[in-house]
Order: sequence, then structure tokens, then C-alpha cells
Amino acid sequence: MEIGFVLDSRDPEALAPFWATALGYAVAGSVENYVSLLPEAGDGPKLLLQQVPEAKAGKNRMHLDIETPDIEARAAELVALGGSRLEVEIYEEHGCCWIAMADPEGNEFCLCCHDG
Repeated sequence: MEIGFVLDSRDPEALAPFWATALGYAVAGSVENYVSLLPEAGDGPKLLLQQVPEAKAGKNRMHLDIETPDIEARAAELVALGGSRLEVEIYEEHGCCWIAMADPEGNEFCLCCHDG
């Protein structure tokens, strides 16, 4: 079984480079109101950006955790691409630390690292 994720977006073409960089994915193509992103190397779920007319409203019920060894450097890179830190604080719990972030359209995700 394979899984994929669909993310609603006002402008999938504009949002695609952000998520491609954030995930290490490549933009695989687009058709009508969809843009497909696939892992550049190895296996992983596809991400489909789907154009919708409404802006994001409220908190995500599900979000992505992106694991990276240097969350501060990765956060700075994604902020430079139009993302934002939702809080200045770095959270730590159960041997994991994370930064709450949002993409340029406000969709939440976390940058995470583990102590081991």
C-alpha cells in the first residue's frame, strides 16, 4: 500500500518550491489545479498541492514533522523562502526538540530533531 498527502492551497504553483525545498522533493508536474511533488531520492509519500478557493482557516488537524539534524539552520532557510516560525521557543520533550512553523499560506508543520 502506498500513501500520499494532499495539501489545500490558494496557489499551488507558488507554494510548490517551498515544499519541495522543505521536504527534499522535486516538483513532478502539474495539471489544472494540482501540483505533484515526489521524493528526489528514495521512497516516500507523494505530496499533492490542490488549489482551493478559500484561504486556510483555523489550526491544522494534522501536520507534517520534518526531521533534520539542525532545526535552527533549517528554520532560517525556510523563513527565507516565505515560511514563518509560529513561536520563537524551541520545544523539548521525550528526547526530541522541535520548532513550530508555517508555510507561506499558513499551513503548520514542525521541524524536529532527536537526541538519539
